[in-house]
Amino acid sequence: MPEESSEWMEALLRPSKVVSIGALAIGSWLLLLTTVNIAIGAYSEDKKVMWIDFLTNGSNTSVDWEFGIVVDDIIFAVIGFTLVAAGYLMLVRATDDGVIPWIKGLGNSPLFTSLISSDGGLTRTLASWSVLIGLSFYISWSSMNNTWVDPGVYSIMIGMVSVGFALHVLQDSESTH
Repeated sequence: MPEESSEWMEALLRPSKVVSIGALAIGSWLLLLTTVNIAIGAYSEDKKVMWIDFLTNGSNTSVDWEFGIVVDDIIFAVIGFTLVAAGYLMLVRATDDGVIPWIKGLGNSPLFTSLISSDGGLTRTLASWSVLIGLSFYISWSSMNNTWVDPGVYSIMIGMVSVGFALHVLQDSESTH
């Protein structure tokens, strides 16, 4: 029993590639939003998002926006940097060869190859396009309308990206069995 218990605990504590990549992606997104908020205001032109109030349903924006950093921006940036660092460190531990070979191999991953070929199956192709369309929609809509924190846009983007990644994970699980 002790051997089975230690294997279970080791498996539970071992970093996951999916969690690592998720931390990197969310951390990078937070850093992007922080940069946009500091530079031009992420809510709309000349309106800065006050992140703590935004997340707790308080007063969402500062109408008297000036170029500069507020405490909310610092907290959001620290959370973003922490997630990126944690994701990177977990990815180093989760990959056998390290992060650089993993990054170089992304171009050959089913997520990218399925965008131009249906060799991996129609499900993978639809999944890859769902991820690409969701991300493209968020970036283009937010850029054109200068509003980076619209819940409606988030719901469309997150729905499409999540379904795309979930379909890829399902396909990976089917191919390993």
